[in-house]
Amino acid sequence: MLRKALVIAAVLGFAAAAQPAVSATTSAPLKDATWSFEGPFGRFDQEQLQRGYKVYHDVCSACHSMKLMSYRNLGQPGGPFFDPKYANPNDNPYVKTLVKDFQVPDVDTDTGDVIKRPATPADTFVSPFANEYAARASNGGALPPDLSLIIKAREDGPRYVYSLLTGYVTPPAGLKAPAGKFYNPYMPGDLTAYWTGDPKHVPVGGFIGMPLQLTPDRVTFDDGTKATAEQEAKDVVAFLSWAAEPHADERKKIGFAVMIYLLLFAGLLYASYRRLWRNIEH
Repeated sequence: MLRKALVIAAVLGFAAAAQPAVSATTSAPLKDATWSFEGPFGRFDQEQLQRGYKVYHDVCSACHSMKLMSYRNLGQPGGPFFDPKYANPNDNPYVKTLVKDFQVPDVDTDTGDVIKRPATPADTFVSPFANEYAARASNGGALPPDLSLIIKAREDGPRYVYSLLTGYVTPPAGLKAPAGKFYNPYMPGDLTAYWTGDPKHVPVGGFIGMPLQLTPDRVTFDDGTKATAEQEAKDVVAFLSWAAEPHADERKKIGFAVMIYLLLFAGLLYASYRRLWRNIEH
């Protein structure tokens, strides 16, 4: 039995050695960036959310949808265009002005024909493409991801998206990018098959189907903030972080109030305990 076990172990070891080495997926360390909404006491900056929405509207929405967001969300408490005078975000005049730019598909109830009608605050964000096939056809076969929850869908989402948006660089000598793909060291990937240089020094990162989008003055901010590529990236990341968790500020406020209540309640219980049992030996 021992001899048989040794033979099997030797065969398995030979088979494992014969397997080609599997290259690991790599990416560059994420850039260090901070936002006002981070931490248990962080809050979203409304002006930054407004700038971030403009970046999404003017740049990102040409390819990316946000199917889980409604226009009225923009006017809810904590949102980019919240106004306390309008408890119902559907009545927010700024939101009403924003939706005038959009047409949404609908059905004529009299004829049954498919029509287009002006969007209302209750409608979800208009998608740039009619369906997945149209999206792929317009993007070289790549499907632009929906951005509603993109921050939550990626590890260390805010820094990952910020690093990716600002991380485009020229491919190093010896790295040939496929047609329609762009090198980004923050995009996880394995570049071994595209590298003709020293096998021990394969570049980190991968290829992405989206070309560089954020450039200086790509948008004009209404508050006069200088539109550098980094500022545009930070602002749109803030907006996408809010979109992924639009009730974060309210949740933190409630959590803080609950913690104060629990501390007071614990103190009251301790005081009651001391009073009731002060003359009784334990």
